[in-house]
Amino acid sequence: QVQLVESGGGLVQAGGSLRLSCAASGIIFSINAMGWYRQAPGKQRELVAVITSGGSTKYADSVKGRFTISRDNAKNTVYLQMNSLKPEDTAVYYCRLNYSDYDLLENDYWGQGTQVTVSS
Repeated sequence: QVQLVESGGGLVQAGGSLRLSCAASGIIFSINAMGWYRQAPGKQRELVAVITSGGSTKYADSVKGRFTISRDNAKNTVYLQMNSLKPEDTAVYYCRLNYSDYDLLENDYWGQGTQVTVSS
């Protein structure tokens, strides 16, 4: 059993900042990568940012220079610092965990999502 607890969403004015966090717990042998995705109404879910166990990061072009993903390995927690927010960043943000279980099988697990709304 794996759990992901997301927090930090909310309503903010354009130009403001928010910090999302996602804590993983449960029967996890090792975490391969954690990331954030978002889905706006009427649109497909898209990658926002991902960080691997080695610390490599990848960002969507639309958030480069504004968002920063980081990770606390001791707490199995990933953070997304979002600065200079724009109305087009409004979406439900989902945490995604890619991990290996004790059978060394790779698994994906999604959080329940947290709403981010940016007003103009």
